Amino acid sequence: MSTVKKHTGILPMTDFGRMDAWLLINTLLLVSLSIVMVYSATIVTDAQSYASGIGRAGKHAIYVAVGLLGMTVIAHIPMSFWQRFARHFMVFGVLLLALILIPGIGYEVNGSTRWLVVGPLRIQPSEFMKLFMIIYMADYLTRRRAQLKSFKLGVLNIAVVVGIVGGLLLLEPDLGTTIVIASTVFAMMYVSGVRYSHMLLCVIVAGTAFVLLAVLSPYRLERVMSFQNPWADPWDSGFQLSQALIAFGRGEWFGMGLGQSIQKLFYLPHAANDFLAAVIAEELGFAGMLVLISMYVAFLWRGFSIAAKAEKSGHDFAARSAHGVIILISLQAIVNLGVNMGVLPTKGITLPLMSYGGSSIIVTLALVGLVFAVDRELRTPAGSRRK
Repeated sequence: MSTVKKHTGILPMTDFGRMDAWLLINTLLLVSLSIVMVYSATIVTDAQSYASGIGRAGKHAIYVAVGLLGMTVIAHIPMSFWQRFARHFMVFGVLLLALILIPGIGYEVNGSTRWLVVGPLRIQPSEFMKLFMIIYMADYLTRRRAQLKSFKLGVLNIAVVVGIVGGLLLLEPDLGTTIVIASTVFAMMYVSGVRYSHMLLCVIVAGTAFVLLAVLSPYRLERVMSFQNPWADPWDSGFQLSQALIAFGRGEWFGMGLGQSIQKLFYLPHAANDFLAAVIAEELGFAGMLVLISMYVAFLWRGFSIAAKAEKSGHDFAARSAHGVIILISLQAIVNLGVNMGVLPTKGITLPLMSYGGSSIIVTLALVGLVFAVDRELRTPAGSRRK
């Protein structure tokens, strides 16, 4: 069923009553906790590097503010706009991913070329690709709804697009984002009614591909092996995970107290982004982690409720978009927490709505804005929408 609306104008910016209150409160609580914990994780280490600057905590607060502004703007853009330009956004995203691989254009950090430098800004195209892929897949699965039982239209065409994007991401290299995007697309296919037998084939092929990628790449294989027993080499390949596990152990039930983490003091790598959960566990303990996980569960519940309401109302594109956003954010949170707790290999994936990072936090809040846009359109009477 096509869901393109006649209206394409921005919805009224002053009508905040037509936004899901629980989802809004939950999002604001997460980003507020994010600012506090990033400040706690960086205050000591940044004292030397940013003696006369605002430090990473100040930058993160600015990123959050920009992200919230973007979220508000996107929440007021009709879903018809995203569906109409879905394929254009996908082409743009692929071009950006290809652009950073050109020598002299992409910006390299720690052996990975994932950024474009635009003036004083560093933009990470892989983060924006998450938004573009969700919109594109929502549009494709809506347009091809009647033909999704076909192997070519339900699986092969999608696999080609995911393969192109995944290939470009792996050249950076960025296996973590590749896994999250591919898993999100797979879940969107599932809720859209693709044949189970075709999806099983996808699992077999994708699983084989990821095993080969791990085995054929020395650094990926080292990550997989060190995750199984980080204490076998705690000062080299198992250093990150062993330090994170120490932080979890020190936190016990109620934590060492806000700001009292020892592991963040030059021991735990990437304490403000990839391993922020370990700092939370050390300072706020099991109780703090339980609250954090509860907020993600509440986020998941409200998001899927909005998606279910959209699907029931016949807004297929809106429903698929909301499904994609909530699935991606939930998967990313699960992977990050799993890495911090030592149950998954290190992936280099941030904790959504929490970790330090410009493109990451801005795009994640933009994705949340897309869910608000779905909810607002469901709440807005058709006659009151701008044409």
